[in-house]
Amino acid sequence: MPVIHLSEVPVVTGSSYPEPWASEMRQRSSRRVAAFGGLTQFGINLITIQPGGKSSLRHWHAHEDEFVYVTQGELVLVQDRSEILMGPGAMAAFKAGDPDGHHFINRSFAPATFLVVGTDAATETCTYSDVDLVNHSADGRSWFTRRDGTFVKES
Repeated sequence: MPVIHLSEVPVVTGSSYPEPWASEMRQRSSRRVAAFGGLTQFGINLITIQPGGKSSLRHWHAHEDEFVYVTQGELVLVQDRSEILMGPGAMAAFKAGDPDGHHFINRSFAPATFLVVGTDAATETCTYSDVDLVNHSADGRSWFTRRDGTFVKES
């Protein structure tokens, strides 16, 4: 399937986070473009954030690089020590293992969309900077724990 028609890619709203964080993602939707096209070595997602919404909890990946390209609207990139306004054509790169957590917030009055491309590592640990939550993936499964390793839920 070399040609992907965006209208055929299912829209997924929200996230797999446990509560109370899952409720914070109601204004986020994504289209998992790479998975829809059968790709397995990297992920490509088209994310839309409604006004007042955010892309995710602020996070960083131990083993996966991420690249973001804003296609529409205006987003604020939030990191440990800075906030950067990004509009169409703006790009950002996040290297695996860098513990400067990031996420995007839509503080505008219109939807904003960005493309995120990332490694699809066989084993991954994603740490959330501002809350006591870690997401792990290995052997085809994914689960959340507290930072001390206490199990929270499958994702």
